[in-house]
Amino acid sequence: MKTERQTASGKEVLRKNLPWKTLHFYQKSDLLYQMTFVFCKRFLPAYGDRTVDQMIQAAQSGKQNIIEGTEGGMTSTEMELKLINVARSSLQELRADYEDYIKSRRLQLWGSTHPRYAPLLEYCRSHNEYSDYEPFVYRWTDEEFCNTVVTLLHITDRMMSRYLEFLQKTFVEQGGIKERMYAARTGYRREQDALLQRLRQENAALKAENEQLRKELEMMAGR
Repeated sequence: MKTERQTASGKEVLRKNLPWKTLHFYQKSDLLYQMTFVFCKRFLPAYGDRTVDQMIQAAQSGKQNIIEGTEGGMTSTEMELKLINVARSSLQELRADYEDYIKSRRLQLWGSTHPRYAPLLEYCRSHNEYSDYEPFVYRWTDEEFCNTVVTLLHITDRMMSRYLEFLQKTFVEQGGIKERMYAARTGYRREQDALLQRLRQENAALKAENEQLRKELEMMAGR
């Protein structure tokens, strides 16, 4: 039985996508949204500061556009490229907000020489779920919180950049849905033409065989 993705020729029309929940950069984007919500609640005023809405909306946009992009990518690689780029831009805006917070409060942005940078980087690379960070989010200082999120954002950005390169390569090699539909339709027509040619050859052979049998019967009757 053919799947819904396949035509009669076996050619794929809908592109196979990994479920978005399994993508590590999506998992990290969901983590970042939840952490940003807690950060704003802990360290920013509840009213009168537009930064709160700006940060939460940027985090939510990053997460949501990954979902919409990967879902839409089944039919349109172009749409997926566009929406993943939007998601990446939203998370870059979010990173800028955290970095602005660090600068405006005279906090330290941890670099590679900071003693806590290497272990933080290693932890953030291998932990994608909010539950991995939940024990700390109400204990961190604002400097610890910001540096953790900025590190996660850098890692997520690199992951998304590599995924976008993969999508671009896929698009160049396979084209969009129009190209895949054309290839599938062309393949189907070729199969039908080959089948028709084979049937014609078989029919001609049967006619020749019938004619030979008719002649043999006539010869036997003449005796």
